[in-house]
Amino acid sequence: MRIAHHAGRLVLLEPGTDPDEPRGIDVAAAGSDADPQTVYEHWDAFRAWAATASFAAAVPLDPAALGPVVPRPPQVFGIGLNYRDHAAESGMDLPTEPVVFTKYPTSVTGPRGDVRLSPGDVDWEVELVAVIGRGGHGIAEADGWDHVAGLTLGQDLSDRVTQFAAPPAQFGLGKSYPGFSPLGPALVTADELRADGLDPDDLELGCLVNGESVQKGRTGAMIFSVPALVARLSAVVTLLPGDVVFTGTPAGIGAGRTPPRFLSEGDELTSWCTGIGQMRHRFVGSR
Repeated sequence: MRIAHHAGRLVLLEPGTDPDEPRGIDVAAAGSDADPQTVYEHWDAFRAWAATASFAAAVPLDPAALGPVVPRPPQVFGIGLNYRDHAAESGMDLPTEPVVFTKYPTSVTGPRGDVRLSPGDVDWEVELVAVIGRGGHGIAEADGWDHVAGLTLGQDLSDRVTQFAAPPAQFGLGKSYPGFSPLGPALVTADELRADGLDPDDLELGCLVNGESVQKGRTGAMIFSVPALVARLSAVVTLLPGDVVFTGTPAGIGAGRTPPRFLSEGDELTSWCTGIGQMRHRFVGSR
């Protein structure tokens, strides 16, 4: 199953739809009372409804009207240094436990459009994002996938000046300017990925700046997998339906380059993940 947020409404995407030319049905018009946020609070019931939905009324969707697949997440978790190559480029030891920080929900935006630069050095970090469908506390790793509604794509955009203005680092502030947490273009369930011949534990993802590939990796290289992150997070906090987990970024960030490279006004950032689709953003001047 694939869902998206289109023009403020929840849509169920037609099976086999082209991520760049999506087609789908308006969920409310088709008989469900779910919207792009509350759907996660009734995830099992929505999945049951979606399994019987007809696509006879499916229509083309405007990619420019796609919004974040989770517009108002209750909690936003970020995971640092979750790829060995990214830890190496950052000059950091491999973590023995997940490095967890929070991003603020007001930074969430959709998969297309303009993002305003912050005053500091703005860096890219493409990430697989897990969305919680079934909350809980003390979830076993073996049950982790049962609590995930699906996967989407994200960018953990980061103002490195704000992030490292003073010790200790202010990860949450540096990564939470408006528009710094794009999500989309669709949420795809793990079983849908498997039906497409893909492994939800090993998806390819990457990003390009002005058409130049700057990041490319596979989620199978993560130190802590999606089920492991669900277990480790829920060992401390209670996960809620609609929570999002940015699972970490592979190597290739701007700060890790020699010399460092950051986003500038007019730059275009394309992010992609096999089985999920693409996001495209243009950066405009800071206030």
